[in-house]
Amino acid sequence: MTTREKIDFKTRLKQHCIAVIEQRVANAAAAMQQAQDAANEEEKSSAGDKYETSRAMNHLEKDMHAKQLQSNRQELSLLSSVDCSRIYTTVTTGSMIVCEDVSFFIAAGLGKILFEGKPIYILSPAAPVSKLLLNKVRGDSVTFNGKVSLIKDMY
Repeated sequence: MTTREKIDFKTRLKQHCIAVIEQRVANAAAAMQQAQDAANEEEKSSAGDKYETSRAMNHLEKDMHAKQLQSNRQELSLLSSVDCSRIYTTVTTGSMIVCEDVSFFIAAGLGKILFEGKPIYILSPAAPVSKLLLNKVRGDSVTFNGKVSLIKDMY
């Protein structure tokens, strides 16, 4: 791959990750609104305890979705600040690391995805594997899932 192709690939990958997180934000916001609507629509019956329990459950669900929403917004903010316009020679945030049998992109905590036919682990900079990779260079080895892999390329 040329330098331009590497930068373009990372840029497309970052945009894909942004779209995934934006969808998570939308889903969490919708679920939060549904939980709030359900709490508001709960009719008070003669069995007051049932009403109160149902409202409490809906509020707990809303709070859970609110936390997910906040977390996804923070992840989106961090991902948006990742610089994909340069080639890195040591592992840092924004690095694409290509090993013999696995690839990593240090940008956001999305886990394993399939992008353009390639499995890639999208890792948060704070993830344990990211910390393990930090400051590694091409030619270094890394142990992932019990397997030692050689870093073949990095950009």
